[in-house]
Amino acid sequence: MVKKLIQKYFSITLILTLTFTAFLPPSQRVYASDTTSVATIAVNAESSAGAVKLAADKGAKALTGLYGADSVSYALIDNGNIIQSDKFIKSNHTAESTSADIYGIGSISKLFTTTAVMQLVDQGKINLDTPVVTYIPEFTMADERYKDITVRMLLNHSSGLMGSTLANVLLLQDTDNRAHDNFLTNLKTQRLKAAPGAYSVYCNDGFTLAEILVEKVTGMTFSQYIESKIAAPLNLNKTTTPEDDLSKEALAGTYSSVYPSALPIENFHAIGAGGIYSSAVDLCNFAKLFMSSGNDQTVLSLTAAGATKYPEYSRGFWPSEGSTLSYGLGWDTVNTSPFDSYGIKALTKGGDTLLYHGSLIVLPDENMAVAVLSSGGASTYDQIMGQNILLAALKAKGRISEIKPSVTFIPPKKTTITEDLKQYEGVYSNVSDIEKITMKDDGVLSVSSLVTSSTQIYYYTGNGRFYYTDGSYYVTFEKNANGNVYLYHSGYVNMPGLGQTTTAGYLGEKLSDNQLTSKLNKIWEKRSDKNYFLLTEKYSSETYAFSAPFTKLQMFDELKGYWMNAAIVDENTAKSTLTIPDSSGRDLADYTFFQDGSTEYMKVNAFVYVSSDYIKALPAVNQKYRIDTKGYASWYSIDSKTASRKVSITVPKDAAYALYKEDGTCLAYSYIKKDKIVTLPKKGYLVLIGNAGSTFQVKFVK
Repeated sequence: MVKKLIQKYFSITLILTLTFTAFLPPSQRVYASDTTSVATIAVNAESSAGAVKLAADKGAKALTGLYGADSVSYALIDNGNIIQSDKFIKSNHTAESTSADIYGIGSISKLFTTTAVMQLVDQGKINLDTPVVTYIPEFTMADERYKDITVRMLLNHSSGLMGSTLANVLLLQDTDNRAHDNFLTNLKTQRLKAAPGAYSVYCNDGFTLAEILVEKVTGMTFSQYIESKIAAPLNLNKTTTPEDDLSKEALAGTYSSVYPSALPIENFHAIGAGGIYSSAVDLCNFAKLFMSSGNDQTVLSLTAAGATKYPEYSRGFWPSEGSTLSYGLGWDTVNTSPFDSYGIKALTKGGDTLLYHGSLIVLPDENMAVAVLSSGGASTYDQIMGQNILLAALKAKGRISEIKPSVTFIPPKKTTITEDLKQYEGVYSNVSDIEKITMKDDGVLSVSSLVTSSTQIYYYTGNGRFYYTDGSYYVTFEKNANGNVYLYHSGYVNMPGLGQTTTAGYLGEKLSDNQLTSKLNKIWEKRSDKNYFLLTEKYSSETYAFSAPFTKLQMFDELKGYWMNAAIVDENTAKSTLTIPDSSGRDLADYTFFQDGSTEYMKVNAFVYVSSDYIKALPAVNQKYRIDTKGYASWYSIDSKTASRKVSITVPKDAAYALYKEDGTCLAYSYIKKDKIVTLPKKGYLVLIGNAGSTFQVKFVK
């Protein structure tokens, strides 16, 4: 669905490959009056502070009341001074400490990684346009083009890496660093999705590789480097990583309606891509490095800071009509709306993990910045709140005369479709959806999702544009020099209680049928329309709590020769063919099936899955279960013999179980909540996770 894709598009989130929906049931919605405000820390320039507080109060109440945030913290800095800082907490979280203002900052961490690399550039230890293999000789891939990846390409998202190697990255209260230690090994079996430098598309792995680059060049761990070379010199006393000693009491709480109290600490072990913790005040002080004055040039030179602001996305293929994104080095945008409409340059970086979210907006020529961090919600919402705070402050200072009103829309009037547009009918895809586009002569364009079986309608208005029925945005088609066809969109999104934001960029790429022999087609058809279950995540992985660790994979009659959106190559391999810049082509993966004994497995990136063909029903008798020598998770289905029965499960050390309904809803996860007795669903699945040899006891109780 295009409208849903647009909502995903402007919220740059971390995606676990094949766990398409981050399942985090929101707490019961609490409306605007149901928040508790922590006292303002500092107030300078009374009129500005008053305007800021009004904008911040409104935004925070919307986030906690309408958009799933459990707490929101913000800070505004102007000419080196923190003008205001505040925190808002949902009133149903009475145990939340008002002093707990440290949040996971997600991908805002990429700016710290960028700063670390640029410091080494300042010192002459790294050259941005030197191949990465020069500094990391052990970096290899199953694609000779990897030798052409430069340091710059890691920071501007143009490396061509597939996207996100996140196996065992998102752990709860677990400092296991296996994801970092195995990263280069995992890359050895991967190919590139594009030639290095061809185009920029959001890529977490580039920053994990940059993290390792910093370690190789300096001989320090990345955490040690961040602390000694960035945090300490800038007095960022609340900026830290999962490798540091961090008490739960210092962190803003994270919550889910599935569990009765605050969740364990979220540790994101791709630190350079998204694993740093910080406070809103610290982020604003960090942001001074990128301002026109008042920056500490002993930490980062003006030349290096200025280099990060260059429109790096323009070096490669990009949507001809533009995108909401405009990558610099580390930055999501170096020319951000709506500030560009006021003639003000703005740099923006958003960050999302499964539990924490944030936005940092810097106005370098105004020497201003705002940071908004939240537990729950999304970075997009935080960014809109931040832009409203900055606009209020700019108006109070007299820097702008007025805050422009939201754009209003006129429902479109359809006109006859010209014959030349019919060439754009067909199947389009991006990282998470596959859609069939059809047109009628009277001006109606239909977009039907093959994944969700839902349809949306657009009206042709001339000039190649099809408008959504309320007129808020349009879609059109673009063809690049290589003949690839893209579905493009541009327009506005209204967020009740927050305001309006712009959205633009590619939503999908047109795919053509991939002709297979009858024999090869039958092999893949046998694998189709089945659930595939994740086997290789550690027992402490967030995936078990908030993302259904299984998903249906299939072939579609409308797109022949594809496994989901990957073209089938041979009996055991399907490869993604998407070449979409900006965001919709991120986090791609190939599918590889392999046999081990009598079981067929599927490898996707660094994850291993098994189909429902190999999932046995849970026996209706008391029994012990042992994790096999591979250490793979053990999955069991719940059928009529065990449906709705109560069981007690004895869990060994360093292990856990999780229970799911058939639709993927998590009913129990023992790593978070140790239920003595659980009730099995009418239909669903039980998974036992632990080290090889771990033994569980399952007993049925009356």
